[in-house]
Amino acid sequence: MGLTVHGLPPVQDAVRAAQAGRNARWKLLALLLVCASPVIASYFTYYVLRPEGRRNFGALIDPQRPMPALATTDLQGHVGTLTDLKQQWLLVSVAPAGCSQDCQQRLYLQRQMRESLGKDKDRVDWVWLVNDAATVPEPLLAGVAAAQVRRVDATALAGWLAPQPGHALEEHLYVVDPMGNWMMRFPPNLDAQGASRAKRDLQNLLRASAGWDTPGREEHP
Repeated sequence: MGLTVHGLPPVQDAVRAAQAGRNARWKLLALLLVCASPVIASYFTYYVLRPEGRRNFGALIDPQRPMPALATTDLQGHVGTLTDLKQQWLLVSVAPAGCSQDCQQRLYLQRQMRESLGKDKDRVDWVWLVNDAATVPEPLLAGVAAAQVRRVDATALAGWLAPQPGHALEEHLYVVDPMGNWMMRFPPNLDAQGASRAKRDLQNLLRASAGWDTPGREEHP
């Protein structure tokens, strides 16, 4: 019986076949990573970086609302516009001139929050927008001497600022950036603990804007 001898395949062919197999496995692994990357990224963002909204105590306003040029009058009777307050960070409260106990508490917290910012306090103005035509009580005047107090039409003001649903405009503190955009609202009826958390938001905003924001506003003749 005769035997037929078959030749072995060349070594180069075997090497190419092995390389092709490895390349196919790498391509499959790369495809799996591409498919899984959105899931990996979402878990990393959520558990490690955490979305910015989860760190804010105040509610970010999106889109931001530019400050309107509403007519204002200060306590000395000088007329102007709301936009005169631009070029500073503004921590704003709204209340009638009579200023109830809750109003006085908010004014106190505003002052304390600003003072506690240390060297950065000159970048923030404490603002009380009076939304009626009544006279501010004499005993209150000394307490708001360091504040920017402006009388503004209530209806016009409500077209710019807005409360959390189910609450009144007067229950909140509002943050306006130096360009005049209302960009944050703190929860209603802050207590001392809430004010401390709100201050951290202010500190984060001041830190983030340190490269372009400077204390004080330009004086116009």
